[in-house]
Amino acid sequence: MAAQNGFLTHFVDQTTYYNRIVLSHLLPANLWEPLPRFLQTWLRSYLAGNLFYFISAFLWCFYIYYLKLNVYIPEDSIPTRKAMIVQIHVAMKAMPWYTLVPTVSEYMIERGWTKCYSTFDKFNWFISLVYIALYLVFVEFGMYWIHKELHDIKFLYKHLHATHHMYNKQNTLSPFAGFAFHPLDGILQALPHVIALFIVPIHFITHVSLLFLEGIWTASIHDCIHGNIWPIMGAGYHTIHHITYKHNYGNYTIWMDWMFGTLEVPVAEDDSFYEKAK
Repeated sequence: MAAQNGFLTHFVDQTTYYNRIVLSHLLPANLWEPLPRFLQTWLRSYLAGNLFYFISAFLWCFYIYYLKLNVYIPEDSIPTRKAMIVQIHVAMKAMPWYTLVPTVSEYMIERGWTKCYSTFDKFNWFISLVYIALYLVFVEFGMYWIHKELHDIKFLYKHLHATHHMYNKQNTLSPFAGFAFHPLDGILQALPHVIALFIVPIHFITHVSLLFLEGIWTASIHDCIHGNIWPIMGAGYHTIHHITYKHNYGNYTIWMDWMFGTLEVPVAEDDSFYEKAK
């Protein structure tokens, strides 16, 4: 029992450290230190999520729409400022709910309900890498089917996922659209990351890092820039998804769509535009 408590103390110490690092730099101590631990964790996730969303999306928009104007995106395909403001508005309404996902997952981890571990000596590096691969396969599978059912079940599409599919053309998609979901839609699509904690042993920092990577990825696949790196489900594939509504439901890779017959490969882009831009 003492060993178990010591094991769980590692998680508590880590999350306490993360809370203090973020909150002490953003808020006066008297505003957050009296809060219950759960609310501290949620507040840290909420503030960090907002900072990440605005900084990453703004910098990426500035780079592709202004510094590299007519290199990656034709000028007439750049989303309007109004479209991006609407996307930000939708994301801001959902952000308090999105950030419950890491908050609840950390709560369950701290209580020892999951297979998450806190020290790197739990498994050797080979086994750890195998578990990371299994975790990602589970997340890929889960996100594919949740996303597909959000389209196939008309009630879910009408009341949840349609909010995100207001943006269905290149000139309405931007990195700011990456978080522009109905709150429950965003939570449902993130659930595989939480469920995987009960199935696959994963290091706590790895879990947190993969959630962070998910945020970066979600923003990047809405920039309409097709990187064409096999087998990555990049923005070119995801732009097709926003246009056809019935292809490319996958997350990081094309494998699930290939396996289940929903893959649509982007047509090679016309080189004349890029040659002209040079």
